[in-house]
Amino acid sequence: MNKKPELQRGLEQRHITLMSLGAAIGVGLFLGSAGAIKLAGPAILIAYALGGAVIFIIMRSLGEMAVNNPVAGSFSRYARDYLGPLAGFITGWNYWFLWIVTCMAEITAVGVYMQLWFPDSPKWLWALAALVVMVMVNLIAVKAYGEFEFWFALIKILAIISMIVLGLGVILFGIGNGGIAVGFSNLWSHGGFFPNGIQGVFMSLPIVMFAYLGIEMIGITAGEAKNPEKVIPKAIDTVLWRILLFYVGALLVIMSIYPWNEVGSTGSPFVLMFDKIGLRYAAGIINFVVLTAALSSCNGGIFSTGRMLFNLAEQKQAPKVFAKISKGGVPAAAIMASAFVLLIGVALNYFVAEKVFVWVTSISTFGAIWTWGIILITQLKFRKSLSKAQVSKLKYKAFMYPVGPYLALAFLSLVMILMAYFPDTRIALIVGPIWILFVYIMYQLIYKK
Repeated sequence: MNKKPELQRGLEQRHITLMSLGAAIGVGLFLGSAGAIKLAGPAILIAYALGGAVIFIIMRSLGEMAVNNPVAGSFSRYARDYLGPLAGFITGWNYWFLWIVTCMAEITAVGVYMQLWFPDSPKWLWALAALVVMVMVNLIAVKAYGEFEFWFALIKILAIISMIVLGLGVILFGIGNGGIAVGFSNLWSHGGFFPNGIQGVFMSLPIVMFAYLGIEMIGITAGEAKNPEKVIPKAIDTVLWRILLFYVGALLVIMSIYPWNEVGSTGSPFVLMFDKIGLRYAAGIINFVVLTAALSSCNGGIFSTGRMLFNLAEQKQAPKVFAKISKGGVPAAAIMASAFVLLIGVALNYFVAEKVFVWVTSISTFGAIWTWGIILITQLKFRKSLSKAQVSKLKYKAFMYPVGPYLALAFLSLVMILMAYFPDTRIALIVGPIWILFVYIMYQLIYKK
């Protein structure tokens, strides 16, 4: 009798560690950080550090459950088990929608970046090419996905490390500045460290939290990790200090060399940095890096949507065809279904105005906050379901339980309130709840029975 194909545990320690970093280091850092700097000034460093600490609490809460029960559906499965079928259904479909929307933005971004080198080429063609290549990578085997994501993440990380090292050369030794050390005075010389007050820090939090979207993907990899009990905790525990290094370190260097109120007015902060030291083709180098960042995000999104559809189908909360696994050990039908919906993103290149992508990031942030909130609530329910003896046997525990998860929930609530305050992000609090209501109705009409 032929054995039914199963998901392959082909993801190694290096894959998941780099994937966790790659998820947290996106286009938001390379190009989007300028918008956050304008709101908070140098105090944006506090916002990124605070956001990173909250994400660490969320990831430790997810890690506790993922190590105890490493499954492909991750937080959607845990929500079903501890909060009920409806919570699992909404969370799974919401996460699928989140990544579909994000991937549409990313494949469109690929078309924009390629026009630097091929200015007369149509954007939709590059968007389609990116989608086809990333789908093929995901269909081969999970190890192929892991390898691509490993190298994509490595390119981003090397670019950031290079920028930090070169920037410190300018700050401390005056490299590229006639031998005159720039120092750190720009951090407080233009209106102080808090030029827009503490209000500026609060105003920047929705943008800052969007930058961390995707880090929860570590939990989804648990179902295909070779040794989840060892790999998942190590990936999560190293995330916080690396985020602090890459986000806070990179922005500290940039704002030390350039006054915060000039950052973003003349292009990407990273292009400015490489230009400062006289590196030719700086724009081309950074364009290559942000291109890999967009491809990485799209690659991760296809991985996540495929696994989430697979998990929902296994729970009889999506068409059963999505539960089929190919001979290569990947949920091929679920991946292809997500890719088909993403073709809408290619078509939108003809019609969508630039403003829509502000809405896209806002809607994605709403979806991420819902997911993070569900992770925290589920972990609290999971822990309460255990006896003292079972708690003592947990191999990996949430951070500062129960105070940590409750503080993180309060922080996420604050971000939602702030999103309602600004017109550009307010659209997310309209579209997001409408989507949740639509999923709820689908559950009641189709899947409840």
